[in-house]
Amino acid sequence: MLITSVERQPRRRRRVNLFVDGQFAFSLALSLAQEKGLHAGMTVDEAELDALRAEDERRTAYEAAIHLLSYRPRSEREMRQRLRRRGVAPDVIDETVARLHASHYLDDAAFAQFWRESRETLSPRSGRLIRSELLSKGVDAGTATSTVEGLDDEEAAYRAASKRLKSLRGDDHEVFRRRLGGFLTRRGFSYDVVRRIIERCWRDLGGDEPP
Repeated sequence: MLITSVERQPRRRRRVNLFVDGQFAFSLALSLAQEKGLHAGMTVDEAELDALRAEDERRTAYEAAIHLLSYRPRSEREMRQRLRRRGVAPDVIDETVARLHASHYLDDAAFAQFWRESRETLSPRSGRLIRSELLSKGVDAGTATSTVEGLDDEEAAYRAASKRLKSLRGDDHEVFRRRLGGFLTRRGFSYDVVRRIIERCWRDLGGDEPP
């Protein structure tokens, strides 16, 4: 078989279309085509074409994984789910995940710590809810539990509530209690913590003693 053309894709300049015996065969990464020295007039056999397809799939999956990790750390389960949605073959997913682990790009314990710190900083919620979120992302129970140890729910609830006070200013006590209580409950805080934080924030706003 003869490679008759290697054409760069007009919209995806980092990929090329490979034509064999005058017919489109498949597309692959430009970098791979350059690495293998693919050019018109080069002879190839079916085994070589299969190897090119497989190598392109592996590289594409790994590059997609690195792209996902450029936004934020991921758990192994998240990564597998995202690659699966892209149509990556199961064996290629396994290979990609193993490679990411070997490079320390995937680490569920480090991901869990990132998740806790992100929640504490941007969206405070209870330790119980954070643990539940970690479990839903595939972090094992032991790691999830140890990650949330030492979290102060009362302090987290107060920080979460403080971000809402401006929008609650002017409400009477009943409306204030209902709105802030619902917000904190959705963040996973217990009834006792919610009750104390509502009264603390009510006082912060200079509210009168509730009837």
